[in-house]
Amino acid sequence: MMGSIHDAEDQLQETLLRGWKGYGSYRQQASLRTWLHRIATNTCLTALESRSKRPLPSGLGAPDSDPDADLVERHEIPWLGPVPSRMLEWDDDPGAVVSSRETVRLAFVAALQHLPPRQRAVLILRDVLQWRASEVADAVGSSVPAVNSLLQRARTQLERVAPTESDVVEPNSDTERAQLARWVEAFESYDLDAIVSMFTDRAVWEMPPFDGWYVGGPAIGRLIGGNCPAERAGDMRLLPTSANGQPAFGLYMIDHSCTGTGDTTRPAVHRAFQLQVLNLTEHGVDHAVAFFEPGLFAQFGLPETLPPTSPNDG
Repeated sequence: MMGSIHDAEDQLQETLLRGWKGYGSYRQQASLRTWLHRIATNTCLTALESRSKRPLPSGLGAPDSDPDADLVERHEIPWLGPVPSRMLEWDDDPGAVVSSRETVRLAFVAALQHLPPRQRAVLILRDVLQWRASEVADAVGSSVPAVNSLLQRARTQLERVAPTESDVVEPNSDTERAQLARWVEAFESYDLDAIVSMFTDRAVWEMPPFDGWYVGGPAIGRLIGGNCPAERAGDMRLLPTSANGQPAFGLYMIDHSCTGTGDTTRPAVHRAFQLQVLNLTEHGVDHAVAFFEPGLFAQFGLPETLPPTSPNDG
């Protein structure tokens, strides 16, 4: 609903507060889970009344960018954010409705941002959580016919803006492991040709809060080559994680201010630089979002710096 882990945490707290204050009126006509979902839905709807949608750069309506042009940061835009996959796993509650992989992926959440809040809520309750139309109508304070109309409009809009992902690589498959190993090797060795070879012909690279987005391996390679602070193998290090049910990496960039450029005697320190979220297909990476938000590393349980390495370690 919110498109941001920070906003979601705020609404979670508001939901729990409203639930605590209103528990005396809970009549057990619905399950406690349904009752709390109803409160959460209306809490989010209230919050969204005064907020604009959270896009990715490709959702701003501008054409894809020139990789040789200057980068422009837009901190005034409330960008879409990733969520740690561990927060979407409810293994301790077998009775919980677990969203399918497709309904938590960045592309799906980004597409949801194109929907008005009530359509967004109805779609999530009906198609993700599999509620009955009557339950949804009760949750959003509407009628069943109105809910069905909202759902139809939401599905139609989503079909127009949501990309198809029929050839997404299965998690933990041999194909995924091989692609991720190549990705790490390409970046940590700072091999631009290898990085470019990882992308499909129409791959998209975007990196909020920069407002540009780039299409195709060659353009992405030129962008990285012209703007990445790395200079040689070993300047970047990657730690694996998972976001929105997708493979992700915390990328750490060498901090030359700690060593002095050209200093071969002092150990190198790598600092949090960007959080990459990848969409892997059978043909390569077709979408990569690099989030330049240092606070995300803590949310994902990643350290802010990596232990120093010897200059001779590679």
